[in-house]
Amino acid sequence: MPSERESRRAAYVAKARAEVAELARRGLVMAGHTFSPVLFVKGEPNEGERNGAPPLSGADGTALRKSLAALGYAPEDWVALACTLESGEPVGRDLVRLAVTTLDPATVIACDEAATNVLRDAYADELASLPDFACAMLAPGVVADVLGMRFLNLGGFEAALGDPKQKQIMWARLKRVPPLGEPI
Repeated sequence: MPSERESRRAAYVAKARAEVAELARRGLVMAGHTFSPVLFVKGEPNEGERNGAPPLSGADGTALRKSLAALGYAPEDWVALACTLESGEPVGRDLVRLAVTTLDPATVIACDEAATNVLRDAYADELASLPDFACAMLAPGVVADVLGMRFLNLGGFEAALGDPKQKQIMWARLKRVPPLGEPI
């Protein structure tokens, strides 16, 4: 007979599985490891992603995972969310908020301007209340505290991969995210 602690853990796991399954049922496209500390939001799909590949399965994902490893994160410490549904329709603001709340990351990283716009729309009220204008606008490279999560706009990560100077800028932006447990 399972202990009370084991039963409680099993109930939490079942609830989490059901919530993630519901996101998938609603057409959200995700990749990586759910309930990871880092959530990458991708708004501009590349060729492979437009043809059914999961988000961040190309060169951009490889580079982002290497960057996280260099910052001290474990290889599985990320989950990705596409800003378009399986049907190709854009993800609505309420569904974005539900996905972020369900996935419960410590850090939300917008990989491109389209993803940044989706996050700006979904969190407009919270961003508008921030005292710093650059944080409120999710300016590239600025870390904003939104509902206890760190938000960072990389400002076009995939587009920068072909330019060594732009790659250095992206790396500098990623390094601005404090390690888990440290305040913003």
